[in-house]
Parts: sequence; C-alpha cells; structure tokens
Amino acid sequence: MLFPSRAAALPFAAVGGGPSQLLPAREQMAFTLGFHIVLVPFGVALTTLMLIAEYRGLRHGDRDAMVLARRWSKVSAVLFAVGAVSGTVLTFELGILWPRLMGGYGAAFGFPFAIEGIFFFLEAIFVGIYIYGWDRLRPWPHFWSGVPVALSGVGGTASVVAANGWMNQPGGITMSGGRVTAVRPAQVFFNGAFWYEATHMLLAAYIVAGFCVAGVYAAGMLKRRTDRHHRVGFLTGFVVAAVVLPVQIYVGDVIAREVYDREPAKFAALELLPTSGTHVPETLLGVLTGGRARYGLQVPDVASLLAGFSPSTRISGLDAIAPAVRPDDAAVSVVHLAFDVMVGSSFALLALAVWFGWAYWRRREVPVNRWFLRCAAASGALALVALESGWVVTEVGRQPWTVVHVLLTRDAVATQGNLWPFFAAALGIYALVGAAAVFVLRGMARRWRAAGDEAVQVPYGPSGGRPAAASEGGAT
Repeated sequence: MLFPSRAAALPFAAVGGGPSQLLPAREQMAFTLGFHIVLVPFGVALTTLMLIAEYRGLRHGDRDAMVLARRWSKVSAVLFAVGAVSGTVLTFELGILWPRLMGGYGAAFGFPFAIEGIFFFLEAIFVGIYIYGWDRLRPWPHFWSGVPVALSGVGGTASVVAANGWMNQPGGITMSGGRVTAVRPAQVFFNGAFWYEATHMLLAAYIVAGFCVAGVYAAGMLKRRTDRHHRVGFLTGFVVAAVVLPVQIYVGDVIAREVYDREPAKFAALELLPTSGTHVPETLLGVLTGGRARYGLQVPDVASLLAGFSPSTRISGLDAIAPAVRPDDAAVSVVHLAFDVMVGSSFALLALAVWFGWAYWRRREVPVNRWFLRCAAASGALALVALESGWVVTEVGRQPWTVVHVLLTRDAVATQGNLWPFFAAALGIYALVGAAAVFVLRGMARRWRAAGDEAVQVPYGPSGGRPAAASEGGAT
C-alpha cells in the first residue's frame, strides 16, 4: 500500500514564522496522510484475516468462514483501489510541497519508495488473481494465491516506514558541499529507527483491522443478529487483535526507551519536560504554556523509571535543545497529548480484551452482554484513534526537522506559487473517493444482508463461474 509518511502533520510551525507556504503544505500533508493511514491496516491485516477465514473454511468445511473470506476479499479490493488513489496523490505531494527534500535527498529517501513500488505492484497482481480466482481455481491453489497479497502488504508498509525511520535517524549517505554524493542503500533502508518503527506499525495494523472487523459484527449482534456467521466474524477479528495487543504494548515500552536514547528531543516532548533533570514525573494530560507544564497530573519519578529503570535517570528536557531549532509550546503540547491518547486508548482496548478473555473462559462462547458488545462495537473507532495519535507523535515529534539535524521543514517547503488551491483540490479528490468507498461498501453490505448468503457473481470477473454451492472444500 502506497503510504508516504511526511514531516508535516499538524499546522504548527515548530520555530516561529517560516515561509508563507509552510502552513498550507503542512495542512495538506496532515489531511492526506491522516486519510491514507486509515487504509493501511486493511491492506496489511484484513487480507490476513481473509486468509485465516478461508483456511478455516477449507480445513474444517466451515461454510460461514468461507462466506466471510469471500466477502472480506471484496472489501479488501475496494479499499485497495481507494488506497491506490490516495497514495498516488501523496506521491505527487512529495515533489510539489517539499522540493528541497526530494531534490536534495531523493537519492537516499527515494530508495525505500522504489522497494515499496515493487511490493505495490505484486500486491495489485495477486489481488486480481485472488479475487478473480473465486470458483475458478481449485480451493487450495486459490488460498495460496492470497498469501502474496498479505506478504506484499507487509513488505510495502515496512518499506515506507523505512523512509520515515530514515527521516528520524538519517544515515547511509555521504555529503559534500551540501549535496548527497554517495548512498549506501542497505544503511538507508535498515536505519536506526527501522526495526522498532516497522514492528510497531505492523502490529498496529493487525490491531486496527482486527478490532474494526470485530466492531462491525458486534454492532450486528447488538441488532439481534447472533447467528453463527456473526459470531465467527467477530471472533476472527477480535481474537487476532486481542492476541497482538499485549505484544504491541510491550513493543511500545521498548520503543519509548529507544526514543529516549536516540531521539531525546522527541522524548522531552512526550514527557512534557521543559527542563532537564532526574526524578522526572510522568505527566498525564496537561499542556506546555510559557515554557512550563501546566494542568497535568504528575506521577512522581515514573518517567525516569520508564526511561532507565531508576528514579535517578536523567532525562534531557527542551532546554537542552538549541533555541533556533526548539519546537514551540503548541507543537510540544500536541505531541504530549497525542502520546497520552495513544497509550490511554491502547490500555482501554487491553481492558476490553481481558474482559473478553475472562467471559469466554467462563462460558466458551462469544459474550452477549450488551455492555460488552457496545464496547466491542466502538473498539474499531478507538483503535483508529490510537493509530492516528501514534502518527501525530511520530510526525510532529520530529519538528522542526524534515530530516533530523539535516533539513529543516521550513527549508524543505516550496517557496513559489500558491499551495492553497492545490490543498483544496486534494480535499475534493479525497472527499469524492471517500464518499464513493462508503457508498460501495454500504451497498455491498445491504446486498449481503438481503441475500443472506453469498451470491454467485465474482467481482470484476465475467459471469458463468461455477455456482458457489458446487465449490470444492465447502467454498460457498
């Protein structure tokens, strides 16, 4: 899935003033990136859920699981098409909005995107084969034709995260006279931030897709649709997300210490820490005003404990950053609050997963408690909030740099023309594509509810396929 992650995330100039084009450029990147990132988990993880359902259908003759696999494959195809459009707009934005980034550092920065392009085309090819292959390929070859779809989604996302990681911790380049004269591709791709950023993003994809899928079927169960089809759909998504979530929380804890070691400015923003020191408290909520942390709840020593397992751990504050490149109070407050929202949302979802585990252990069935189902129906939206908040932390936390210690955002932005009309055009395109996607998906859902079973037609394929009831291995 094409998913460029840029330095611009919110309309806060990190260092006073800046070129007149900085605000519209950052606004546009904030909007388009925020839109596109919602699609990424479905390109990565919904295809995996689809394969889990098909495997269950083939292995155990589970008719409901096979119907789910077929339907989820159609949803994946629609979202893949939407992601292709939104991702294409993002690629044009790189050159139009940030010419100094692409012109000065494209030799390095573009390499991960070249790899992502290969994965994108592989994904597109196998999406076509998989969708067209329903009732045309034998069951197990059809299943295996879907595996490259999931793997390509993983590879493509990891490639773009590699570009983002390089912006946070650049390396693998030789500079001379202010220009890149040599590039070491492996060091660019596998930069210092790659492994933990890629792991964090991929786990987040499975959490978001799992809870979103589970939320759809939980909402159906609230409407008295408690048939086995809904229970299997709910369990497939919820169990995957619930299993991955504790791993993600552990990975997040490890990442916090990596950020403490390698990105001290970002860590200071996360902790809302204006001055360096030891015995640093963990500040919950609150904002930075006048260079002071206000209105938050402070838990003594916890930030130092989390950073170095000791209350005496010293944490560099914002005062350790040169004033010329120090983020302003608004940007720091946004990073801190987004971090709190991300962590709080994750632990709320963990509590829901524990509730499910306890209830399922007691009765060995999907909980039908209406309060549980209400919370489960909202879990997908909450997972998306955590995802968006995490990317605000990543992107705004890098400000005022586009490439840390190499290229300032204010120096990367376009200086000619008027970017506001371009922003308006992007808004129109995304609104149209988003509305079309919602219209198509709602139409598909209505037809599925009306039919009560899977229709014969194969999306985007000619008529005349074998009837679903005649498919092998219970592929109905």
